[in-house]
Order: sequence, then C-alpha cells, then structure tokens
Amino acid sequence: MKGLSSSKKRFSVVPTAQVSQGERREPQRAGGVGTTAALVAPAPPTATLPANPEVVAKATRRRFPVDYKLKVLEQADRCQDSGQLGALLRREGLYHSNLQLWRHQREQGILSGLTPRKRGRKPHAQSQLVEENGQLKRQNQRLSKRLQQAEIIIEFQKKLSEALGIPLKGESNE
Repeated sequence: MKGLSSSKKRFSVVPTAQVSQGERREPQRAGGVGTTAALVAPAPPTATLPANPEVVAKATRRRFPVDYKLKVLEQADRCQDSGQLGALLRREGLYHSNLQLWRHQREQGILSGLTPRKRGRKPHAQSQLVEENGQLKRQNQRLSKRLQQAEIIIEFQKKLSEALGIPLKGESNE
C-alpha cells in the first residue's frame, strides 16, 4: 500500500475464513473459492441534522365540527362508482369508521352527538344534594338570626311598656 496517495480513499482488507473439507460451504462467488479478500469502504461520519422547528412536539386530536361532518356525509352518500369513497376518505384524511359513526349518529337523530358536548365530569346526584343541603343550612342560619332579632325587639317592647305603664294588647292583667 505504499503507492497509494493520501488523496485517494483507503480500503481495509478483510480476509474471509478458510473452509475445511467437512464444513458447509457457501455458494461459489465470482471472486474466487474461499480466500478472496473483501474490500470494505470506511463508514462516512454520521451527520446530525438540526431539529425541524415546524414539527409539533405533541400530536393533537382532531375535532370535527358539525357542518364538516354533515358535508362529508353528504359527499359520501353521493359516491356511486367504485373507488370514489376511498378517494374521498384519502382526500379528507378520514377512516371508514368515522363515516360509520357519523352515519349511525345521523340515523339515530342524535344531532347532539354531532354538536360539541360540554367536556368534563358530569354532575352527580350526590353533589346536587350536598349543594342543596348547604343552601338550606345558610337559609336556616339567616332565618334563625332574624328570629333572634325579633325576640330581642319584642322583649324590649315588653319592658318599655311595663316601665311606662302601658298595657299591651292581647295581654291579660292577672
């Protein structure tokens, strides 16, 4: 390898194993029986590419508005020839199961199934009872306070009438 210039690529020579008489042989190669040397090119350095800034880090679930669903269903119903429905689904990026679900919702008359629903937990009957109980407790406290004020006022009126010597109506003199 003395004669190779530094500008040319260098290849490493890898000898192949010799095969004895009793071992299995590989099929004959064009280069020779079993002592041919394979020329292996050195692996190029791996280049790292910068991350694409436009790629979304987390995929978001697609949501379909009602008018879009109805429009696609109408187009799907108009497909008569073979392949038209598949072309529609590919063009819109949908699956056949989407059409099945939307058709089922349309047949059931579940228009609310085609409109966006309020997300989150549904209110339970237990939570409604707890809320009603809290309301009743607050109302009871408010009424108890008013009753206590009314009793104080009545007691004051009794003492004032006694001090002034004015008999109260409905009170009997015993």
